[in-house]
Amino acid sequence: MMSIPLVPNLLRSHLAELALEDKRHDGRQRFEGRDVELEINCLPRAEGSARVRMGDTIVLAGVKFQIMTPYPDRPNEGGLMCSAEVRPVAGRNWEAGPPSAESIELGRVVDRGIRESGCINTEDLCIIPGEKAWQVILDVFAVSDDGNLFDAFGLAAIAALRSATVPAERFEVGEDMPLDVSKTPIMCSYHKVGGRFVYDADKREELGGDERIHITLGDDDHVHSLQKGLKGIFTAAEFADIMDEARSRCAELRDLVNEKLEGE
Repeated sequence: MMSIPLVPNLLRSHLAELALEDKRHDGRQRFEGRDVELEINCLPRAEGSARVRMGDTIVLAGVKFQIMTPYPDRPNEGGLMCSAEVRPVAGRNWEAGPPSAESIELGRVVDRGIRESGCINTEDLCIIPGEKAWQVILDVFAVSDDGNLFDAFGLAAIAALRSATVPAERFEVGEDMPLDVSKTPIMCSYHKVGGRFVYDADKREELGGDERIHITLGDDDHVHSLQKGLKGIFTAAEFADIMDEARSRCAELRDLVNEKLEGE
């Protein structure tokens, strides 16, 4: 018979009691995020990079380029590849070895929000149709995991892409140029804790919470991706409440990215 973890159950009960009083364990309001810091071009060996800090969650994103042979069914297109890496140094719940299901999910959710936004036109990455094209390689890495890696990764990823330079001169295929990123998709995640959804859950809230929702919105509030994680359900009223808040929060984070890039 499988034993029931004692600490998560006690934590879940405590968070539920706080929710009844409309409180969170760290004093934040229900839809209040932690302080966010964004640094651009922090990795000198990357073609584009960013560092994001959300509370005690710290992540890095780096962009590199390589020349690929276009796929036969898409001879006029380049490619985009995104991967996430979380090592034991980030937190005690992460283990060494092959990518875990959790880190694979992180990479795929971030990739989907960027890819579905169409912010990178893969046809613009073509050098010689059927022969050469650019492949954009986006890597995100967790330095410290105190919850909500999804949003931290998503913010660092789009900031790194928007700061990236295509190294054409190094590959002898022309002159260096900025990577054309036409939009700024931003992800916001909500976790059900104590029977209600909260924004930017920290590690304790993730441990004592239930299902989560990841929403990626574009510059015009268009929904580029919507991902549900873990088991559970949410009502139409809950979703409408979350979407209203997500529009406002995504706009704030997008302004932060624009401000940092303008200052470079």
